[in-house]
Amino acid sequence: MSKIEVGERIPDLLVQATDDQSFSLSELRGRNVVLYFYPKDNTPGCTTEGQDFRDHYEEFEKLNTIVIGVSRDDIASHESFKGKHCFPFELVADCDGELCQAFDVIKEKNLYGKKSLGIERSTFLIDEQGTVRREYRKVKVDGHVLAVLRDLREIIAR
Repeated sequence: MSKIEVGERIPDLLVQATDDQSFSLSELRGRNVVLYFYPKDNTPGCTTEGQDFRDHYEEFEKLNTIVIGVSRDDIASHESFKGKHCFPFELVADCDGELCQAFDVIKEKNLYGKKSLGIERSTFLIDEQGTVRREYRKVKVDGHVLAVLRDLREIIAR
C-alpha cells in the first residue's frame, strides 16, 4: 500500500479499537475525523496529547468531528490508558502496523545512540468525504490540538 497523501481518500481498512469497537474507516464518512498517531500509551508526551484532545473534545463534536488515537499498543493497554485519563474517544490498536504504514508514520528513531523503528507523532485531518485535508508530521504536543481546531474551522468555513 502506498503512502496516503493530502487530497487522497483514506483507505478502507478494518481497525480494532477500545470498547470492543471494530470498524471500517469508510464507516467514518459523513463526519470529519482527527486521526492522531502517537508512539506509546502512558508516556508523558502521549498522555499530554491525549489529555489535550480530551479537554477540547466537545469543541470537536460541535464541528461534527470525531477524534481517534492510534498506536501499536494492544487493546488491553489502550483500555487502561483510556480509562485512566477518561478519554471520550476511541484508541485504535494497530498491532500489525497496517494503518501506520498506510499513513507513513513509522520512522527510524535514535534514542541515546540506539536506533529503532517507531511511530513519529503525526495527525491527519480528514473531511466528511474521507479525504485527507491536512497532515501534521513531527508534531510537538504544546499547542497542537488548538492548531488542529483552527484548521478544522477553516476547512468547514470553505
